[in-house]
Amino acid sequence: MSHPHPELGSPPKLPEGGLRVTPLGGLGEIGRNMTVFEFGGRLLIVDCGVLFPEEEQPGIDLILPDFSSIRDRLDDIEGIVLTHGHEDHIGAVPYLLREKPDIPLIGSKLTLALIEAKLQEHRIRPYTLEVKEGHRERVGPFDCEFVAVNHSIPDALAVAIRTPAGMVVHTGDFKMDQLPLDGRLTDLNTFARLAEEGIDLLLSDSTNAEVPGFVPPERDISNVVRQVFASARKRIIVASFASHVHRIQQILDAAHEYGRRVAFVGRSMVRNMGIARDLGYLRVPPGLVVDVKTLDDLPDDEVVLVCTGSQGEPMAALSRMANRDHQIRIVQGDTVILASSLIPGNENAVYRVINGLTRWGANVVHKGNAKVHVSGHASAGELLYFYNICKPKNLMPVHGEWRHLRANAELGALTGVPHQNIVIAEDGVVVDLVEGKAKIVGKVQAGYVYVDGLSVGDVTESSLKDRRILGDEGIISVFVVVDSTTGKITGGPHIQARGSGIEDNAFGAVIPKIGEALERSAQDGVVEPHQLQQLVRRTLGKWVSDNYRRRPMILPVVVEV
Repeated sequence: MSHPHPELGSPPKLPEGGLRVTPLGGLGEIGRNMTVFEFGGRLLIVDCGVLFPEEEQPGIDLILPDFSSIRDRLDDIEGIVLTHGHEDHIGAVPYLLREKPDIPLIGSKLTLALIEAKLQEHRIRPYTLEVKEGHRERVGPFDCEFVAVNHSIPDALAVAIRTPAGMVVHTGDFKMDQLPLDGRLTDLNTFARLAEEGIDLLLSDSTNAEVPGFVPPERDISNVVRQVFASARKRIIVASFASHVHRIQQILDAAHEYGRRVAFVGRSMVRNMGIARDLGYLRVPPGLVVDVKTLDDLPDDEVVLVCTGSQGEPMAALSRMANRDHQIRIVQGDTVILASSLIPGNENAVYRVINGLTRWGANVVHKGNAKVHVSGHASAGELLYFYNICKPKNLMPVHGEWRHLRANAELGALTGVPHQNIVIAEDGVVVDLVEGKAKIVGKVQAGYVYVDGLSVGDVTESSLKDRRILGDEGIISVFVVVDSTTGKITGGPHIQARGSGIEDNAFGAVIPKIGEALERSAQDGVVEPHQLQQLVRRTLGKWVSDNYRRRPMILPVVVEV
């Protein structure tokens, strides 16, 4: 198995007749999925998603792929193929189209409807090409064939990309549910036909590669949901991804069966379910869904609320309910269903929400105590089955953390893919398919790009480090006035602390030390304000560390008069 090397340099020029594959996100992480294919000087992008921030990224709203390696080649992009409508696959599209709004978007009906609604908020009207399974479209030099795959959202597609360099198949996210709610199976017949033609490189979903066996059918959840509805005596509040149409269909079915009305809470949930209903992907009996404002007129045992926040997102409806910061107040006897899995890294946030809800008297039903979620990604048994059908000549695991990528690579090797033909890459690592062999040839920049409010890319890792220090250790500001000629103190030092746990009156012990340090500096002829500020920072920082074992942010201000 080939793997990235820390000393990889910039990739060489792509050999004539070769195909270049550059993942800009989704490898080594769950989210931010984006892969760039290059042939004959033209580019095709598959997916363009976001990653959601974790606790150590305070204040960040979203994390985007780094577009810097393609920014001067936007005119070479033939289109963006979107495999399905989850945020980790479409969420960054508005930010790329801001730079070139006329890049065509290619995807299924539901996927395009979801991204078009999102783009309206950014005032972008995209050029779209709707495709479905069985369609074959020429996109510049790329001959794309679309294949039905089953996932946790309707209308998901894999894509087979043919070029003179060979055929590459990108699975997108998929599983092999044999009893899907919408009857739409992963099309193994087509994958077998592609295998007969010869799959030169397979990019395969790795998320559940460590999980043995097969993913249970989505419909297995229905009985558990109905049991929860049968036993609930007050309101039922369901938290789910705003795009999980199949899961919400089961909630609607149970609500209808038990005589409850349903209200969607949260802008994205209302928007997405409205789109799914209008396009026929969500079946809603007349009168079942009502406006949230009408719920006060209904008895508690006739109410179901469907909201976002299943991952503990701090600004989502469920987190705000748990913190008593939402118009909907959790009361004793309410039932809350967390109808999703835990995305790695979100565990603490989710359990904090569960504890908050439980504190107010809710009965919380989640994956840990009931079967209210099945995964949307193929487990090891399904992947083995899939590889035996596809018989890829080269394999590149995608969509997963490092442990998932390696586990997927081992599965490929078990089915007969030669170890030397399995490429374990990471974001930014460039893979060339030349004369039927895939190999790593270099690396491009593919770091995190942070969205903070209206700012995109302005927040750096250094800024986040400062935010973490502020959050963990607080800040101490020091104000000193010095004579511009002699460097001697003429005012201060004045010291104030916020969030450091140190009382302002405690700093009386360090003020003489700062004065002595500045006086010695003046005697040495150092009067430049920046140097004096660093001196104040070091002196105060050492005193705080010695006496309190803390490292707050120290903000010195030295003013010359």
